[in-house]
Amino acid sequence: MPLSVQDHGPHIAIITMDNQAKRNALSRADLIELGELWLKLQDAPYRALILTGAGEQSFCAGADLSGDLSAGPELSDMIHKGLLKYGAYCKPIIAAVNGDCAGGGVELLLSTDIRAAAPEARFGLPEVRWGVYPFGGAALRLRQQIGHVHAMELILAGKLVDAAEAARIGLINRVLPRDELMPWAIAMAETIAANSPMAVQAVKEQISATDHVQNYPREEMEQILGDRVRASPDFAEGIASFQEKRPANY
Repeated sequence: MPLSVQDHGPHIAIITMDNQAKRNALSRADLIELGELWLKLQDAPYRALILTGAGEQSFCAGADLSGDLSAGPELSDMIHKGLLKYGAYCKPIIAAVNGDCAGGGVELLLSTDIRAAAPEARFGLPEVRWGVYPFGGAALRLRQQIGHVHAMELILAGKLVDAAEAARIGLINRVLPRDELMPWAIAMAETIAANSPMAVQAVKEQISATDHVQNYPREEMEQILGDRVRASPDFAEGIASFQEKRPANY
């Protein structure tokens, strides 16, 4: 998937996911590419990053279920770098959610720090509908960020919620008219960039490192549970029903 990086002045980078034919869904190769990009941006002189999707339909529709669905430990590690699931990261990330954000798109959103969405955007974690374990960290980070009952409703029901509800439960900061979304993100990035970069990045590094310490010890169980689901008949039926565009029969 093409990932474009556009400079906005000397201290801000705008990262755009652009695979509109698949609603900006992420393949395994895309996530590896994104992980490499995060590393490059970490070492660059940027003080704030903005993440968005191309077009008006989707921010990120999640994993591309038409591609490779393997997830052994070595591959999972590379994928997790794309989602910034583990490890300390020092650059603040602002999300401008231009459209639907689902599955792995929500898990990518969880790696960002400040978020706004267009009114038309919808949010959800539909993995359980398709017999898939949410490998990207939703079972760990979503509960920490928005609380138990809201996280469990999103994960276990597998339904989409609108942008207003996403703001109400604390998944995003605010809902903005579409034409105000990117100006807001740029203004927020400029405000952050005007502050001490040493102080800002130290705060972000501490918070992300704390998340890592809390969550990484659970990775072995995450892998075991995900593999258990993947080896089950539910997984085969769920993926088949998704690809055939029919309800699953569990």
